[in-house]
Amino acid sequence: MARTTLKRVHGYLAEFDSVQDVYHASEHIRDAKYRRWDVHSPFPIHGLNDAMGVERSKLPFFVFFGGLTGITIAFLLQYITQVMIYPTVVQAKPTNIFTTPAFFPVMFELTILFSAFTTVFGCFAMMGLPRWNHPLFTSKQFKKFSDDGFYICIEARDPKFHQVETKAMLEKIGGKNIELVEDEL
Repeated sequence: MARTTLKRVHGYLAEFDSVQDVYHASEHIRDAKYRRWDVHSPFPIHGLNDAMGVERSKLPFFVFFGGLTGITIAFLLQYITQVMIYPTVVQAKPTNIFTTPAFFPVMFELTILFSAFTTVFGCFAMMGLPRWNHPLFTSKQFKKFSDDGFYICIEARDPKFHQVETKAMLEKIGGKNIELVEDEL
């Protein structure tokens, strides 16, 4: 019995000849209001983020609130245990709100710990990880992207994606070897 593999469209992959071509194509795609697309190049291209209209990452905000959560938990944990539940007396001085500097080492460490965990798991969530294989790796022409190829991939998840119109737009802005990339389910 033959085994059937289900596939779904990932998007269109278009090749460009040079840095200038991919840069200007990025500006055109940005102006066309596409939101889910990416540029693949063998090296960083100066100013490409502006040409793509990439917004500032939200990760620093998540890390800030992760660190704030860590420092709050550390303070409450120490205050509740050392002041409220088990009043601690050190060198004949009771622990209270004015002895907060004694809590600083634990507050510092939990701030760093929560910030680090927020960074790692926030990156995973924002990048859609874990993922075992990216659909672009099934493309035969995409193999040279790390050597001398410049590619733009517009994903099918983009609200403006249309199989005919998106392909025509990529051809119009100079895309070559335009390929419909599919993802196995």
